[in-house]
Formats: sequence, structure tokens, C-alpha cells
Amino acid sequence: MNIGKPERATQDRIISLFHDELGYSYLGNWIDREGNSNIEEELLAAYLTKNGYTRIQIGVALHLLKNAANRHNQSLYSNNQAVYSLLRYGVPVKTEAGKVTDSVQLINWQEPEKNDFAIAEEVTLRGKRERRPDIVLYVNGIAVGVLELKNSRVTIEDGIRQNLSNQQPEFNEWFFSTVQFIFAGNDSEGLRYGAIGTQEKYFLTWKEDEEDNSRFKLDKYLLKMCSKNRLIELMHDFVLFDGGIKKLPRFHQYFAIKAAQKHVRQHRGGIIWHTQGSGKSIVMVLLAKWILENNPNARVVIVTDRDELDKQIEGIFNDAGETIKRTTSGRELMSQLSQAKPRLLCSLVHKFGRKSANDFDAFIKDLESQPSKTVGEVFVFVDECHRTQSGKLHRAMKAIMPNAVFIGFTGTPLLKKDKQTSLEVFGGYIHTYKFSEAVEDKVVLDLVYEARDIDQRLGSEQKIDAWFEAKTKGLNDWQKDELKKHWGTMQKLLSSRSRMDRVVNDIIFDFSVKPRLSSERGNAILVASSIYEACKYFTLFQKTPFKGKCAVVTSYNPQAQDVTKEDTGANTETEKEFVYSTYTELLKNIETTPGMTKTETYEEKAKSLFIKEPANMKLLIVVDKLLTGFDAPPCTYLYIDKSMQDHGLFQAICRTNRLDGEDKDFGYIVDYKDLFKNLVNDRGTGALQVYSSELDRSAGGVDPDVLMQDRLKKGRERLDNALEALALLCEPVEPPKGELEYIHYFCGNTEIPTDLQEHETQRAALYKATASLVRAYANISDELESAGYSSSDTARIKQLLEHYLNIREIIRKASGESLDLKAYEADMRHLIDTYIEASEPRKVSSFEDMPLLELIVKTGIDKAIVTQLGGLKGNRNAVAETIENNVRSKIIKEHLNDPAYYEKMSALLDEIIAARKAKAIEYEEYLKRIADLVKQVEAGHEDDISEVLKKSPALRALYNNLQNQGGYSEDLAKESDEYVTPHDKVLALALRLDETVKRVRSDDWRGIEPVNG
Repeated sequence: MNIGKPERATQDRIISLFHDELGYSYLGNWIDREGNSNIEEELLAAYLTKNGYTRIQIGVALHLLKNAANRHNQSLYSNNQAVYSLLRYGVPVKTEAGKVTDSVQLINWQEPEKNDFAIAEEVTLRGKRERRPDIVLYVNGIAVGVLELKNSRVTIEDGIRQNLSNQQPEFNEWFFSTVQFIFAGNDSEGLRYGAIGTQEKYFLTWKEDEEDNSRFKLDKYLLKMCSKNRLIELMHDFVLFDGGIKKLPRFHQYFAIKAAQKHVRQHRGGIIWHTQGSGKSIVMVLLAKWILENNPNARVVIVTDRDELDKQIEGIFNDAGETIKRTTSGRELMSQLSQAKPRLLCSLVHKFGRKSANDFDAFIKDLESQPSKTVGEVFVFVDECHRTQSGKLHRAMKAIMPNAVFIGFTGTPLLKKDKQTSLEVFGGYIHTYKFSEAVEDKVVLDLVYEARDIDQRLGSEQKIDAWFEAKTKGLNDWQKDELKKHWGTMQKLLSSRSRMDRVVNDIIFDFSVKPRLSSERGNAILVASSIYEACKYFTLFQKTPFKGKCAVVTSYNPQAQDVTKEDTGANTETEKEFVYSTYTELLKNIETTPGMTKTETYEEKAKSLFIKEPANMKLLIVVDKLLTGFDAPPCTYLYIDKSMQDHGLFQAICRTNRLDGEDKDFGYIVDYKDLFKNLVNDRGTGALQVYSSELDRSAGGVDPDVLMQDRLKKGRERLDNALEALALLCEPVEPPKGELEYIHYFCGNTEIPTDLQEHETQRAALYKATASLVRAYANISDELESAGYSSSDTARIKQLLEHYLNIREIIRKASGESLDLKAYEADMRHLIDTYIEASEPRKVSSFEDMPLLELIVKTGIDKAIVTQLGGLKGNRNAVAETIENNVRSKIIKEHLNDPAYYEKMSALLDEIIAARKAKAIEYEEYLKRIADLVKQVEAGHEDDISEVLKKSPALRALYNNLQNQGGYSEDLAKESDEYVTPHDKVLALALRLDETVKRVRSDDWRGIEPVNG
């Protein structure tokens, strides 16, 4: 049978692929081999000998490489960066004083085929805890890739998580200091890849020759990425260490740079159009590095049109290890270009103008007749080229650098009116990666849109009450009561004349009920139409629970001269005075950061909190700042109360569609200005186009339209999909599909110790799918009717929702897994409390979230069953298996800390289970015995051990394991007569071992602070 083959079958096929098709040597199965290392010295020494290096050179090079890889006081990132530098540039070796330093090249970058490529399987890594990667890729004996494989029924994320845990200090972090590629794959989902430290959500997929569907995607993309030439090229030209994060390219970045390299070799310019959020800055850095390295005469100038972008680009290059000179004027840039160095510069486009030049055409002619002398071949990168490619300033730039090659970068589709000048200045398209492609590849999220007519909807008291009812349809009674306490104040504000008051309350209401906003994991940006309105909004939010949790960020910086001529004598505040006084008040307690103004310090702090601690900075109020450029922060919701269009609008809405967590499904746009009313798409898809017929379609390829989905239509589709996914997930559960059958399917058999672990994939899928269902329901719970559901549909959905939540809670308790077991569980409790109709009064028990075993110890088994397992409705087998699974889970988790003791506990558990199933004991007797076992498992020791052992788990583990191995040393027995019993003798030996370990442990022992000096 070919369906559902084991992981071993996949592994055998992949080993053959590497050996037969890619030409890698097979080193063998290293499961029992001693001394497996990330630097296989014999293999590396053999390669270097073959390439003419002396024994002394090889010895020194190996010593320096191992030192770089194993610096215990450095992070994995630092060690990996140090090793990469030696791989990339060679190891500087000096064999004798006074002799020239040689460079020992560990990898032949110019001739990839001349390196020794090899794989080994089941490479056992011994360290604090043993792990065994499925396949390791070696180049010249250096481990450069790790591949975890899963069978087609197990999610690829399991392989990713395995790789991530392997990199932890408590496992085998040391091995990954040389590793450049982390792969995970299976036959059903294909291949994902990342670097060391890459988080699960940022693992990437490759895409190439999409029409080729002849074999498993896993095989197809291993052949693409691990071919000898491609692997060496990716390592040499496409690895980036960027301010503490190691990055590998997405496929579109790789192919953009490959296309740009052809243009550069031919001295041709062009445009790279990659949609917002897809990583243009990485393309710029990697392309600049390649140009400078491959053309010794090249100079690269990066031109932007905003000061913030100029600073940002300087920061990005510096973080990536490339020193860049930031020029302050066109004159300084020309002065720098007339010398051989620096080779990498950045400048602002408006520095190319000259304020004193009244006759601009004459100024240009003058420049063209006497062009400045530039040393080398100049390549100019123009960022956001849709804003800077035309007009007088660009003419000046071309006149100053007449022989330069211009490459434009944009994330915004070029409108028809820009198209002609763009193509004249830059030439054609080098590479495009459009919005729809990025959404499909999950590089960015889809956008959903909602128009809100505040004025009309909230005109009268009746409308306000109707609005409240509609908004709270999905909430439970307790939540409605809490909101009604504040309703009197909100009613007054919403019915007041001030439209801005209504917008403020509308946003606050969203933060009470919308997923991510209510769970305090999401944040929002409000776009105001002027600095005055931004300040007005800010002062209104100061009278709400948002006080201290929102900030205003604009281009304004208060100066006393702003208001010196503003006093009208009429005892009223002008707009300028209001703005000045608002800023003066919010800045009064700010301590200035060196090198920054008070305003800059305030804005940086607000932006940092907004990104890192959304619970403490929920909302930023802006006008133009933070809506464009690299430093614009991502957010979940964008509220637009400003007339915007074209590029500015597109860049603003793209603040919301950045990936930043499992629980973010879309970027949400709330439009108070009816900006999109004329852009309804005529394709019948319920989507809105950000750009209509004006779009430039000359780039070819996929449709360049940027679409926003209608919120209700998308919401319904998502809810239906979430229900279907859960139905499919639970379909294999045996009839009659009661609690016990669900426990068996998602937790396994309590008698088999490994079953709980083996069913973890099903449980993870259940938790994830339930979280998705709750979010999908929460998004449109107050508008199910508007989304097209009948009253019977709504009742059915609520019933299913409660059904799946009950299953999830039963499985969570049965497996003993805590609420925050997975990243996507972080906000589940809040969402359930907020949106799900309670079938019983709100619980206030302090025991509700206490682990089951701890509760049994503290309150007794009967009370624990009532408190936490009441939902099992007295099903004795389900209750028993839930308790047993919790005990089994605890034993598995603690086993490595004290193997002897927990093996004994495991045997006791097996005995009790067998007695229960054989009906050899009554249920009451079973509960008593399992409760006694729980106490011992929770305590980590038996009741009758000596007091000294109770106090120290480490000493206890030594004692138990010595006793388990036959007791004690005969030599010790001869040394002293005071130990009269075997127990005393084993305890004495354990005490001596404990004391010795504490005395000789090194400074970097876990939990011990390093000794200074």
C-alpha cells in the first residue's frame, strides 16, 4: 500500500535523491557513531590537504574555526556569524612570526563542484540532552544544513519546532554554529527553510518552475535549493546578518537580484517593483554588496526623498555590516564621488537642488556642460522611485551623474501618469512581485475593508440604542452588563454634535470587542487630516481609558515663535496655540535622549512601545508620519479619517498587512471618509480595488490590481472554512463520538507511555483550528444576519461553536496541557470569555486554572473532579483516563530530572491502570490509589525519605539513581564504619557527589552567574 507511508520511506527516498541526483557522498547512518560534530576534522583536513595546504596551516585553521564555533560566552547568533565570516572570507593563518599571513579557504566559492558535498543520516548529537536530526548536509566536512522530515500525515510545523528546540541551550545549540540552512519537509506540504533563530512563522517556501508538477514538492525544491551551484551561491551571496537576526532570501528576492545582476553587467538600469512589505530593503543591501564585491571600480549611491528613510537606510546597511557614508548635500556627495572612497553612499534627493538657482534650465545646462568628475562606475539606487523619478530634482541628479546607471525601487504600482517618465528615466522592469502574488505566498496578509458612516448612523437616540444592540449581539450577558455601565456617558458623546467624539468612541468600542484588539495583542493607527485634528483626537482620547496608552506622532516640533503672534485678545485659543499647548503638555515630563530632540525622544518611545508592548501603547494618531518607509510600524487596524489617494493611500493601508503572529489573519481598514466608494470591482468578487483602470500593466505577468476584500463577505467565507476544517479534523473519531472517544483519538491509550506524545499533532491541530473558529466567529458575531446567515444558521453555528470549545477543553484537561501551550493560544481565554455565550454563571473559583494534579493534592480528588472535570458528566472512564493522562504527561516531563524515581512512578501508574481496566478494584479504591500516586508524582519523592533529600531535587536524583544501579561503592564502605545500612551508604555517596559537583562546576553552569574579573 502506497498511502500513508512511514517517515522512513520518505527519508530513504531523499537520501537517494541527494546521492543519485545531486551527487552528494553518503557518509552513513550515524546513530551509534561517537563524536558526531558540526566540524568533522578528518573530512575537512582531507579536503584542505587535497587543495595544497600544509599540515601546520591546516592545524591552525582547524583550531581557529573550532574556537569561533564554540565560544561559550557568546550567543549562537554571534558564533554563527563568526564562523560564517571564516567560511566566506577564509581563515587568516600565520604559521611563523615575521611570515606573511596566509588565507586558508575552507570552501571553493568560485568552483562549487570542487567542494566535497556529503550527507549523513540519524546524526546523534550528544550534549545536555540527546537529539538526532534526520539528515545533515556537509560541505568539506562542515555541517551547513539540517533537514527534519515528517511523514505526510504529520504537519511540517512539527519538523520546524523540532529544529527550533534543537537550537536551544538545553539541547544541542553548539551544533548549529556552522549551520546555514534549516530545512523541514514532508510529502504532503513540501519544503520550508530558514536560518538559525528563524521563528516558526517566518520559515519560507521556495517557488520556481511552477508548471513542473512531476514529483513531490519536497523533492523538487531540495533539488533546486541543494544543487551544488545553488547551495554555494545562496551561502556566498544571499546570507545576511541584520542587527541580531540572520536572514535568508525569499525566492522573489533571489530572482530579483539575479535579474538585476544581468542588468548591472550590461550597464543597464531599470525598475524593481516589489509590493509593500515584501522586503525591498534586503534586496537593496544584497544587490549593493554584490555590485561592490564583483566590480572593483563600482560605487553605489542610494537616494531617498525623506530624511527618515535616509537615516533608516544608513541603519540597515550598518546593521548588515556595510559601512555607508551619509552625505548632507549635493555638493558633499560630488566631493565624495570625486575621490576613490567611500564606495557606498546615501543622499536625499532634494539635496540635488540649488535654492539660489532662479533659472533652473540654465542651471541644468551649466551642470551638463561641466559635469563633475566621478571616480569609478556609479550605480544609483532610487528608493520609492514613483515619487522621485520625474521633475526638476531628477534632472539635476542626472546632470550631476551623467554616466551613472539608475535602478529604481518601488513597492507601489506605477500609475499611468507616472509610467512614461519612469520608463524614460530607468528603462524597463528588472523584476516584479505584485500584491496578489505576495498574498498568495503569505508574504503579506490580505486586506479587508469596512466603510463606517459615523454621521448618519449615530444621529438619534433610537439609532444609538440600535447600534449598541447590533454591536453586542455576539457578547455574553456579563460582558453586556459591563459595557452598559459606561453606556450613559457614551450615549451623550455619540449623540453630541462632535463627529470626532463619535469616532473616538467607535474606536474604543472596537478595542472592547474585536479580536486581537480586545486581547491586547493588536494595535491600531488613526490617520487624522491635519496636525490640529490629530492633537484634538489626542486630547479626546485622554478622557478615556486610553489615557497613557495612545500617542500623537506628526511632523510638528513645538517652538515658542509658533505662537508669539497668535494672541487675538479674545480669550480663545487659535488652532496654532492649541497644537502648541497640546505638545508642550505631552512633552513636559520627557527626558531627552542624547542626540535627539524632546519630540524625537517621545516619538521613538511611543513607536517602540507600539511595536513591542501593544497593551501599553494601543493607538498612534498620525497625519503623514509612520505611514510610509522602512520604519513605519505594522498594526492590525488602520482607521482613516483623512482624504487620501494613490500612492499615499496604498502605502498607508499596507501598514496593516504585515505578518506578526498566528492570530493575525488580515489587515483591517476602517474608512470614515468613503475613500473607496467609486472603486467597487465589477468582477462580482465583493472586493474593492485600491487602483482601478489607471494601473500600469506593462510589466506583464500576473494581474497587478491591488484588491481589498469586503469584510462581511470575507468574514463569512472564513467562518464557513473554520467550521469545515474542524468537522474534517474530528471526522475520524469513533462513534458514538462521546467524551471517551474524543479522548482516545486526541490523547491515545493511557497504558502506552508514548501515546500521549504521538497524538500531540492531532491536539495541536485541534487547538489551532478552534482558535481560528473563535476568531472567525468573533469578527462577525454581531453581524451574522448582514453576512447572510438565517436565524436557524446562527443558532446552528453557536451550537457548533460551543460543541468544539467543549471538546477542546476536555482534550486540554485530558492531556494536562496548559492554556499557553502554543503561540496561537495566547488570547484564547480572553476571546472565549468575551464572545461565547456562557452556559453557566461566570466562574470566580481560584482553582479554575490550577493544574489538575496540583488541584488534586490541594483539595482532594473528589473536589478536583467536580471543579475541573464536571464537564465529563460522571463518565468514569473519561475521568479516569483524563487523570491518568495528566499523570503520564507529568512523568514524561520530569523523567530526565530523576529517571530512576519516575520510572518507578510509571510502573505504579501502569499497575493501577491495569487493575482498573481488569475491574480488579472498585472505583472508590481506584480514586484513592491514583490520588496517592498523584501526590508522589507532584512532590517528586516518596513520603518516607529523609528530610535532607526532600530539600534538594538534584541530591534526590543522585540518590535514586545510585540506589537503582545496585547501591554503593565497596571502597566507600571500607573507608568508614559509621554508615551501617545500605541506605546510609548510598546517601553518603550521593552527598559527596553533590558536594563535589557544586565545588568544581564552571562559572557558566546553568543558574550560576559568571564570576567577574
